[in-house]
Amino acid sequence: MAATSHPLATLAAIEMLRSGGNAMDAAVTAAAVQAVVEPQSTGIGGDCFVLFAPKGSAEIKAFNGSGRAPAAATIEWFKSRRYAIVPDYGALSVTVPGAIDAWDRLLASYGKKGLDAALAPAIHYAEHGYVVHDRVAFDWNLAVPILMSHGETARIFLKSGLPFRAGDIHCQPQLAQTLRLIAKHGSKGFYSGEVAEDIVETLQEAGGPHTLDDFSAVAGNEMNTVSSDYRGLGVHQMPPNNQGLTGLLMLNILSGFKLAELDPLSAERLHLEIEAGRLAYRDRDRFIADPSFSIVPVGHLLSPAYAEQLRRSIAPGKAMTNLPDSVVARGDTVYISVVDKDQNVVSFINSTFHSFGSGITSKRSGVVLQNRGASFRLDPEHPNALAPGKRPMHTIMPGMVTRIGKCILSFGVMGGDYQPFGHAHVLTNLFDHQMDVQEAVDCPRVFYENGRIVAETGIPQNTLSTLEGFGHKVSRTGEPLGGGQAVLIDWDRGTLTGASDPRKDGCALGF
Repeated sequence: MAATSHPLATLAAIEMLRSGGNAMDAAVTAAAVQAVVEPQSTGIGGDCFVLFAPKGSAEIKAFNGSGRAPAAATIEWFKSRRYAIVPDYGALSVTVPGAIDAWDRLLASYGKKGLDAALAPAIHYAEHGYVVHDRVAFDWNLAVPILMSHGETARIFLKSGLPFRAGDIHCQPQLAQTLRLIAKHGSKGFYSGEVAEDIVETLQEAGGPHTLDDFSAVAGNEMNTVSSDYRGLGVHQMPPNNQGLTGLLMLNILSGFKLAELDPLSAERLHLEIEAGRLAYRDRDRFIADPSFSIVPVGHLLSPAYAEQLRRSIAPGKAMTNLPDSVVARGDTVYISVVDKDQNVVSFINSTFHSFGSGITSKRSGVVLQNRGASFRLDPEHPNALAPGKRPMHTIMPGMVTRIGKCILSFGVMGGDYQPFGHAHVLTNLFDHQMDVQEAVDCPRVFYENGRIVAETGIPQNTLSTLEGFGHKVSRTGEPLGGGQAVLIDWDRGTLTGASDPRKDGCALGF
């Protein structure tokens, strides 16, 4: 089974599985297709994180495919140019992309087929074109100002200054040629030679400090997951520099409340989720950073005693008034779940962060570059302070759940800073409110964003009114909160159940 946010990616993953590839081959194939057909959300100029359960075991492997700041990117360099913060867009927001290195290493270690086979469908769609789907077109339209900010980006992604619409056919022949070079030479085809030279030249012309040495130094790495128990289930996330433990901290706090007794769309349930999130995000903003540069107190943050301490600060029916508001943003991402015939399970997420990343596309190779550097701080005392070769605090989170030595769920929720909220919401829908996996993904969502609750249209008005009575500021959003995919494994019956979020264009397919 494969579940992705785009039907062409799901189909490509299924075809890879049918041709003898395994779950890792299929996941990389899907991610490559999405790098073409969902250009607002992902690309080869971005990063990825991966969880992998060989044979469906609970011994989960984690791979960090996030890139690093350039060697010349110091706080002093930025401040000498009068920057108080790292810009959200442009060359100064670009960290060196880690995705292609990760794809190559993951296939070499765990795949049956190489990058040439995995990239073939993506090359086809880039060269011959693909039909722009509805959610892609919706996001594309919102991104027009950033698309217009860079000449090459505007040339590729606008038609006479206008965004591509649903039903239009879009081609990226330069990207197709770049993918061919990667298929032939592996990651060296991206991090050295003409592609790397083109990217570095583009960034330097836009004022960036990037060099070819920054690209040749890219190396993702395996690591251990961070995990927590929720109602007897093991929930597994990427460790820092990833924000995965934010979702675990939310679940640890919520585990002390009897959520199953509350209506899933009630103000009482959502209030607990919101307050747990506000506490967890406060700690995210204080502590999560690259552990090679800063000590992140993971054990303390995930301890039962600390969860109980935080839980005591939550009052039913009353919003907390003593917390700083996290400054958050909803980004664009793609998420992939795959299970193969041997029960290998892959939870895979790939992103360029904000819509169309930094807004910069390399001149000759057609690579949209991420803006992950925008997450750094320019306060030298902060754990997430910018430093050469450092990874930023990272939002994209693949997830897995285990029980009695087996992986039972591969899942992810997209949406930039929203993702910990999304993980907690989906898992409590599943395991407290006993929804099926599609219901759990579909269920209407809220997010605490910059001082107020943002609610999807599916949240009842009386729930919002009650939340206002609790002291929350509330508004509705016309935009969906994230997306999500999941595959649930029933070991007793030998079946798979997939879910794909209607907030995106995708689908789940199995055979």
